Amino acid sequence: MPLSEHEQRLFEQIERSLAEDPKFASAVRASDPRFHARRRVLVAAGVVVAGLALLIYGAVIKIPPVAVAGFVVMLASLGYAVQSHRRSQSPDLHVVGGTTSRRRPRGRSGGGRRGSFLDRMEDRWRQRPEGHR
Repeated sequence: MPLSEHEQRLFEQIERSLAEDPKFASAVRASDPRFHARRRVLVAAGVVVAGLALLIYGAVIKIPPVAVAGFVVMLASLGYAVQSHRRSQSPDLHVVGGTTSRRRPRGRSGGGRRGSFLDRMEDRWRQRPEGHR
């Protein structure tokens, strides 16, 4: 059920007053999911470097299980970093006084890459110049 005009104005006024409150804004910023996602990506990058060091160390001292463990650590932390990065780009993460995400919303299907790719292709087909039929 959509909000009435009066309710929308009240809602916008409440949003503005909350966004202007520095104490509230700092509390929300501290609990911003994108901030935590960025921190997880940086931690994962550090673990990737540690895994690389372990891999090289294992290769130098010629102990294959140490090198394999370093590779596994690198692979796992890369997966974790990619997952955290994707979550940080999610359009449903909000910041007070900010926007949701810089990425444009997904297509109608809302599914995986195949659905959004097909939606983009359909949009391009519909937007093509009329003289090229």
